[in-house]
Amino acid sequence: MSKYLVTSALPYANGPIHFGHIAGAYLPADIFTRFLRQKGEDVIYICGTDEYGVAITINAEKAGVPYKDYVDANHKLIKEFFDKLNIRFDHFSRTTIPEHAALAQEFFLALHKKGHIKPAVEAQFYCVTCGRFLADRYVSGTCPKCGADNVRGDECTKCGEWLDPSKIVKPACKVCGSKPEIRQTTQYFLDLNAFAPRLKEWLESKSDWKANVKNKALSLIEEGLVQRAITRDISWGVPVPLEEAKGKVLYVWFDAPIGYISATAEWARLAGKPEAWKDWWFDKETKLVHFIGKDNIIFHTIVWPAMLLGQDKPYIIPDNVPGNEFYNLEGRQFSKSDGWYIDTADFFSKYGVDALRYAIASNGPETSDSQFTWEDFQGRNNELADTLGNLVNRCFSFMKKNFEGKIPAAGELMPEDKALLDSFAPVFDEVGKSYYSYRVRQALTQTMALAITANKYVNDTAPWKLRKTDLVRCGTVLNVAARAIINAAILLYPVIPDTALKVLAKAGLAQDGKAPEFKPYTGLLDNVALGADDTLLFAKIMDDQIKLEVEKLKASAKPD
Repeated sequence: MSKYLVTSALPYANGPIHFGHIAGAYLPADIFTRFLRQKGEDVIYICGTDEYGVAITINAEKAGVPYKDYVDANHKLIKEFFDKLNIRFDHFSRTTIPEHAALAQEFFLALHKKGHIKPAVEAQFYCVTCGRFLADRYVSGTCPKCGADNVRGDECTKCGEWLDPSKIVKPACKVCGSKPEIRQTTQYFLDLNAFAPRLKEWLESKSDWKANVKNKALSLIEEGLVQRAITRDISWGVPVPLEEAKGKVLYVWFDAPIGYISATAEWARLAGKPEAWKDWWFDKETKLVHFIGKDNIIFHTIVWPAMLLGQDKPYIIPDNVPGNEFYNLEGRQFSKSDGWYIDTADFFSKYGVDALRYAIASNGPETSDSQFTWEDFQGRNNELADTLGNLVNRCFSFMKKNFEGKIPAAGELMPEDKALLDSFAPVFDEVGKSYYSYRVRQALTQTMALAITANKYVNDTAPWKLRKTDLVRCGTVLNVAARAIINAAILLYPVIPDTALKVLAKAGLAQDGKAPEFKPYTGLLDNVALGADDTLLFAKIMDDQIKLEVEKLKASAKPD
């Protein structure tokens, strides 16, 4: 049994999150941890909201509310959204807890003591109108790398490049819109290049990493790592723990990943075992897995590992960073400000959570950008209705009507029965390998292939005809079909957990909410009483409904 510490990038408490965020860092992690629990692995899933930084101060000031009140409200919104999507953390924390500031300052001081953090004067934008230095996210303009407009000062959300805000083309203050001027200020810089040899050796050893993640990190090292400012001249953040640095706070990208540790420490404290977090973060047998979007690759493969390597304590470094690409909406990035988004309350009033989880997972941005389209969502939902839902409904309804609500006993097995039964173990082996290697799309293709095969088996054997001619043979076919249904449900549990548990309950194998073990079901099914629930698993979505959704989306969009 292995030991896994799984995290997702801390969502920024600057507003609600959307399906695009879910596809990159949260649903894949939830699927992975659910699978690990099915396998009996020792795993905890840790996350929380990232609550400091410039973007929060900007929007809180615009809203006219205190910073803490602003992040409190967004923390609640984000957690409620995760709950709705059935994304289950072992602990969901936040970076404003007491443990976090103390730990972030400890990280800073350890690096500073070793000479990896030094002060230096840098050119920084200053807004004369607002009367303050502009931290990177207070600056907007054109990306000097790819030419994208309206990018933020620290990173281009289009090309993913890490930017020097002073190099932004056509800079403007995000608060007042005026053109800032360049002034000098002292900041503290982390010398990343000092860690380059160790980072390169570590990255080159990762033969199982996604190419997009590994190649991006190695190319940055090849280009030459530079010193990076890790402090800011704002009031909302973790104070820099140096007397000569009063008024400065730690850059949010320095303190945020430390939130993985502080959240684990809070989890341990709340469990009554305040030192238990060290059993994970100081244990070299722990596999630390960070699920992120591609805009976080730099921080999780260069900056964060360097921070960990620079500590006096034996912190583990990431075992894997399965970064995903961007997940868009009908050809454009999700943007509430541009009216290009899906109202989640409206969505869930009409459509099922598992249908959405399946649609995102089966078309996730694992190796390239992908997107949510209403037509694709309809197709994925109807695929579940036709392939899984129809198989479950017609088999179990037939048994209830003709076999007193029980799964009939199996008689002598024919070659076609044995072929289907013998396929289960190889499918579990293939799907398990796919889940372990973060290939959810492939796992779903392999799983649904089993459901398709089971449907064909039922069509070919035609138990509705056998009922009139050979009741024993009819019972055998239904017994084998029930076994296929049960195994498909077990395989699908990580992606559509509620539906999988419902299917197992329909088959008379209620799990009391617990994850079914990830292995072929071999228990006796003869005369097992089926569950009482006769509701359909998925309702098909009609073309007219999808047309209305597309029209509504286009009507809400602001003109370019």
